[in-house]
Amino acid sequence: MRDKLRIFVADDHPIFRSGLRSYLDAQPDMEVVGEASDGADAVQRVLDLRPDVAVVDVSMPGMSGARATEQLRRDCPAVKVLALSAHEDRGYVQQLLAAGAAGYVVKRAAAEELARAIRVVAAGKTYLDPDIAGPLVASRVRSPAGGPVAAAELSDREAEVLKQIARGHAVKQIAANLDLGVRTVETYKARGMEKLGLKTRAEVVRYALQQGWLAGG
Repeated sequence: MRDKLRIFVADDHPIFRSGLRSYLDAQPDMEVVGEASDGADAVQRVLDLRPDVAVVDVSMPGMSGARATEQLRRDCPAVKVLALSAHEDRGYVQQLLAAGAAGYVVKRAAAEELARAIRVVAAGKTYLDPDIAGPLVASRVRSPAGGPVAAAELSDREAEVLKQIARGHAVKQIAANLDLGVRTVETYKARGMEKLGLKTRAEVVRYALQQGWLAGG
């Protein structure tokens, strides 16, 4: 078993990026294997290096953090993307989670919090900065009739599939995780979304936040 988590850092501020690299390299269970200053370069280097976790700034030149995250989740889903941003608006958070990020940390957070977030997402869980998790959970998804949607409407399998969708896992990865066929996972996904009146992955993420599925990893 590898002793250290392999981390990639993408941020367009050299001083911040250098400080982040120094801090993470000092952790006994982490090593920074690469870095980039713009989104397009970050995507290419992550595809080449295949780190365990890519820490990606939301606002970068060339390609936004959201677009970079979408491409990385599509082309190398095994890499966990942790969004890092100065923005605390829930719209940014929902956008990155919908793009496939496994977590979201604000830049004003303590360095120890970032290290914890990296460990959480590397373990296959979802991490939300404590300062933004509360407002997000309070943002409720509603059914077409106007009332809140109930988790009890879902079967256990449908709920589990939607949880993993919300955490950014691809259908093939979910099938492997649950020891199911890809078509079976697609069926559970479609049935669950139909029952809840959800049309997009972003709505699944918001529903998961409402239900507390993503809170605390």
